[in-house]
Amino acid sequence: QVQLVESGGGLVQAGGSLRLSCAASGRTFSSRAMGWFRQAPGKEREFVGSISWSGATTYYADSVKDRFTISRDNAKNTVDLQMNSLKPEDTAVYYCAARESSWRSRLDTDYAYWGQGTQVTVSS
Repeated sequence: QVQLVESGGGLVQAGGSLRLSCAASGRTFSSRAMGWFRQAPGKEREFVGSISWSGATTYYADSVKDRFTISRDNAKNTVDLQMNSLKPEDTAVYYCAARESSWRSRLDTDYAYWGQGTQVTVSS
């Protein structure tokens, strides 16, 4: 069983930055791929990015590529999402998710564990 808790959301102006963090419980964190997803009001949940178990490989949605960066610290059981050059369309609830597998994926159905989400609001 894995429990995930996100933090770091808030209100920021367009062009600004935020760093989200996800703290995971459990001794198997370092063997799991992790992902970030988001859901805006009235829209379906969408993939943001994912990172492999070692952190060696990452994968991003086209909409956030070159602006967002995922990193992880397996010693601290954390995975972060650094968000730069934020746009109003980035406004959403952001979720951290963990796979049973070591390999990254963009499919939300591949993730077994989810956090409660943290709100990010970008004003224009």
